[in-house]
Amino acid sequence: MGLMAKKKPASDKRITNRRARFDYELGDSLVVGLQLTGAETKALRLGHGTLRGAYVTVKDNELWLINAQISSARGVQIPDDKQTRTRKLLANRKEIDRLVLSKQQGNTIIPLELLTGSRFIKLRIASGRGKKEYDKRETIKRRQQERDIARKAR
Repeated sequence: MGLMAKKKPASDKRITNRRARFDYELGDSLVVGLQLTGAETKALRLGHGTLRGAYVTVKDNELWLINAQISSARGVQIPDDKQTRTRKLLANRKEIDRLVLSKQQGNTIIPLELLTGSRFIKLRIASGRGKKEYDKRETIKRRQQERDIARKAR
């Protein structure tokens, strides 16, 4: 019986955009790849990144992630001016065309979460329409009512 080196389980650190579901009415999500440097990949695997305030734009029929921050981690130096650089997203042509059409209809493309569990780092994005202030208040009210019902059911 041969002994094989056990593969270290990939840490499933998800970096989520927690405001996305509150600020936007989201449609179907889509998982795309990112073009990253080695240092950025390592920092994301250690959980050093945020999607707060990030968005996706279309330029020259390509998708670009704007304003996502990947910060330095232990043993990984990322200069301050490179932490929020524009990063290219990798998707097939049909997916890009569908997102371009959605953007032309007035929707925004929102990054939802960075998936770091597999060999490649992926980004889950969705197109959505921004909620108005009264929609947000409605969401808060509905959430509070659901909590009250759950509390009384116990």
